[in-house]
Amino acid sequence: MISDLDVAMRLVASVVFAGIIGYERQARHKAAGLRTHILVGMGSSLIMVLSINIYSSVQGLTNADPARLAAQVVSGIGFLGAGSILKEGPTIRGLTTAASLWVVSGVGLASGAGYYFGALMTTVLVFLTLTILSRMEHKDAKKYLASLVVTTIDMPGQIGHISLIIGQHDANIRDIKIEEHASLATISFSVSFPCNVNINEVTAQISSIKGVKEVKHE
Repeated sequence: MISDLDVAMRLVASVVFAGIIGYERQARHKAAGLRTHILVGMGSSLIMVLSINIYSSVQGLTNADPARLAAQVVSGIGFLGAGSILKEGPTIRGLTTAASLWVVSGVGLASGAGYYFGALMTTVLVFLTLTILSRMEHKDAKKYLASLVVTTIDMPGQIGHISLIIGQHDANIRDIKIEEHASLATISFSVSFPCNVNINEVTAQISSIKGVKEVKHE
């Protein structure tokens, strides 16, 4: 049987751990923020404590499994997570927040079971994932994807010349497709350009390459 003091410590720990993750979501104005994450973490912790205490009170009298009650948290949290997912046209938002709620329920269960180190490490890793990777995604969001179709005389080094010009504009080539027609070649580039790049300027520079007949962009 878990003592009252230990129960209080486990509940407080779940509030702290869940609050750290919830704060990050709150700061980014997501559907589920600080209070929601704390409630999920604390509720999960309480259910785990309750499972352990119930099992302790009937141990030896029944074959009851102490994990059965806590296991319902994992499946039940799916309904709450689904409420944070929104579909706006082709874009789906809220998947990360739904995942963070699911992880917070696990953190709460770990705290309720007394696995403070596991709960702490998960909290730290989740927080770093949400903050660091979000910055990387935001950096990529400052770029746009464009398609360049270059018709050129089929001669060695053309792809290298075109790629050099694209690279000078801090752009990344995602894909290249080549179609050959007699003495001509049609090269399709899928390029990620920074938002401040004038694509017309890029096409003009590519058009000046010897052997290039036509450049189109979409």
